[in-house]
Amino acid sequence: MRRQFLLLAGVSLFAASPAFAADSTPATAASAPAVPKLGGYVQARETFQDGPGLTGTINRARVFMTGGVKPAFTYRVAVEFSAPSGTSATPSLRDAYIRWTHEWFTATGGQSKTPFSREFITSLADLEVADRSFAVDSLATKRDIGVMGEATDQWGTLSLGVFNGEGQNVITNRDSTQLVVGRAVVRPIAPMSLGGDIALTGSNRRKIGAEANIDYRGAFLRGEYIADRLDGRERDDFGWYILGGYRILPWLQAIARDEDFERPTAGPARRISRLTGGLNFDLPGGQTRAILNYEGTKTGVARTLTDYWIAQLQVKF
Repeated sequence: MRRQFLLLAGVSLFAASPAFAADSTPATAASAPAVPKLGGYVQARETFQDGPGLTGTINRARVFMTGGVKPAFTYRVAVEFSAPSGTSATPSLRDAYIRWTHEWFTATGGQSKTPFSREFITSLADLEVADRSFAVDSLATKRDIGVMGEATDQWGTLSLGVFNGEGQNVITNRDSTQLVVGRAVVRPIAPMSLGGDIALTGSNRRKIGAEANIDYRGAFLRGEYIADRLDGRERDDFGWYILGGYRILPWLQAIARDEDFERPTAGPARRISRLTGGLNFDLPGGQTRAILNYEGTKTGVARTLTDYWIAQLQVKF
């Protein structure tokens, strides 16, 4: 675990980026259209792996509607039409919330992303890699139903929310236990940010996260560490990633990521590490992106290596 903290400390010497990405935050009340606005994105993907060969998937097919009601309310409804691999595609509600904004403060009620982990909060349409890291995908709190308040100024963002803790599209709190999620991001200077997250489920489970980011003159470097502690369990589940990139040309970006995720009490076979490298091609118009990623994933006691090649075309509308 010391190794992961040292890696994150190194990243924290260079830190930056906004606390929330555009996909997770609608337009402010002042700028939201009176007439509802439709948008979304589609991601078509081809994956090559030794053995199965070439596999085509629709990674995401998302449509959302945003709008505003003067003087201070906005809303967002988002539906996902794709489905996990091997299952039938059935529409699923992702976001359905109302947000009230007054100067530096916003209050949100409904189903939305919980304020935990920069990478989770960032839309998949805006990530520099094809997939989120294993640690974020496995340990970060996800969408849930509840209320959240957020204060923002030039120095940072503070968020606090109370949720059912049952996940998206579950309208009852079956065990009466609340999920409390807090997030703080500070920006001491323009290109830097440092952040921390905490999530409490009842009195016996805690998740913590730390992050550091920098974005300067076409280059960026960021990292996160997340741990999940459950009382009575001998060791924490934990993971980290470090992601860097450089914009070679206005339309061409190179990226690289190293990551590791462990569930120690489940045995060494549950350790997964992955090295990712790739190129992003931003096509004219700003609405289309092509991604080419190589992923080398090691799993199990023997650290068996599996190679993946991913080509993905994304179109926003």
